[in-house]
Amino acid sequence: MGIIVISAYKPKEGKLDALKTLMRTHLPRLQKECLVTDRESIMMEAADGTIVEVFEWVSEEAIHNAHHNPEVLKMWGEYGEVCDYVPIGTVPEAAQMFSSFKPFA
Repeated sequence: MGIIVISAYKPKEGKLDALKTLMRTHLPRLQKECLVTDRESIMMEAADGTIVEVFEWVSEEAIHNAHHNPEVLKMWGEYGEVCDYVPIGTVPEAAQMFSSFKPFA
């Protein structure tokens, strides 16, 4: 059984477009490494530009393996250049009873 996660990526100053470009490669790159399921991710944008993504890891073991996978580490380095990972609870919309976001385009 997979593990569904919610991740939030806050773009660094002037890096929103670069983050959006990178986000389009996220799931395919993880799928190529057999770390996530075939379930399509859901991506959305908060008012402050934070990108929120819901996706499914194959297993806890896959999450662990990602931390030692050279391709994933390379990708995470690319993310580090354009955004900061933030807890979903710090995204203002997450505090609302019914959180709403702009669809990721």
